[in-house]
Amino acid sequence: MKKTLFAILATTALTMPAMAQDKPKIGAAVYGLNAEFMQIWSAALEDHPAVKEGLVELTIFDGRYDALVQQEQFDTMIAQDFDAIIFVPIDIEAGAAAVDAAAAAGIPVVGSNTRVNSDKLKSYVGSDDVKSGYMEAKYVLDKIGCKGEVVIIEGPIGQSAQISRLEGNLKALAECPDVKVIEQQTANWSRAEAQTLMENWLTAHPDTIDGIIGQNDEMALGAIEAIKAAGLNVTDFAIAGIDGITDALLAVKAGDMASILQDARAQAQGALDVAIKSVKPDYEPMSDIWTTYSDMPWNGGTDAEYSVPWTPVTAENVDALLALRK
Repeated sequence: MKKTLFAILATTALTMPAMAQDKPKIGAAVYGLNAEFMQIWSAALEDHPAVKEGLVELTIFDGRYDALVQQEQFDTMIAQDFDAIIFVPIDIEAGAAAVDAAAAAGIPVVGSNTRVNSDKLKSYVGSDDVKSGYMEAKYVLDKIGCKGEVVIIEGPIGQSAQISRLEGNLKALAECPDVKVIEQQTANWSRAEAQTLMENWLTAHPDTIDGIIGQNDEMALGAIEAIKAAGLNVTDFAIAGIDGITDALLAVKAGDMASILQDARAQAQGALDVAIKSVKPDYEPMSDIWTTYSDMPWNGGTDAEYSVPWTPVTAENVDALLALRK
């Protein structure tokens, strides 16, 4: 899904940070917009009813996969008296300083999608990455009969999703002591970087790799491209990724890989509802995601954490998921 991202720029500054204006000015600091998942997340934020109806002023900042850039964007939002910030950090530790600065300025920060190691977040709306890491690795291990050799393609080292998904990967691997991890390296969520890694690994380990655990779909798809370029049969490998991006859905339908849908829309729109509530106490959520996930109750928008469930992509649901991308 490719959508042109736009920013609705605010024109009225607050006179006091503690007093929210009638139309709250909310910024979303995301780690990067190059790949489809965060494009879906950002498009869903722009599609939130409160944004479409002009009830909030929204600016989306592209962090360009750089913690320093994200810190500078926080500084800008603080200087411009934003009312609330939604934060999708590139680094679990480095992002804490940005949250500290916003908290010192009296600006609530709602985390989404990736975590930051800070106790100053207003709330967090995301999914359990340990669980998804376990689920994807379990698929690969089950397919290879809990024996053989696998590779792990990791996300950016130090980002919470990489840390937690690896924890889940290793939890599943511990259940299969006869499986050996012969390569493990980051491809930074990048399809191109993963393709290069896989090309090198296929050369270094000819005819030995049985499974590929890609910590996101982009990297799993990069591995598939390398396999095809080498003239090998994709179905000879057990391959899994995470996110449920469009190309991964098509690959699942083709029988090339497994994927787990991470609901970017629920994460983004849920975070915006919580952010608005933090500056407008009488606000009631406008997104329909709270009825979609009955086991994730709104609870007045005051919970410290909202956990969006994972949805395994299957032959039975893939066409319906693809239809949502049209």
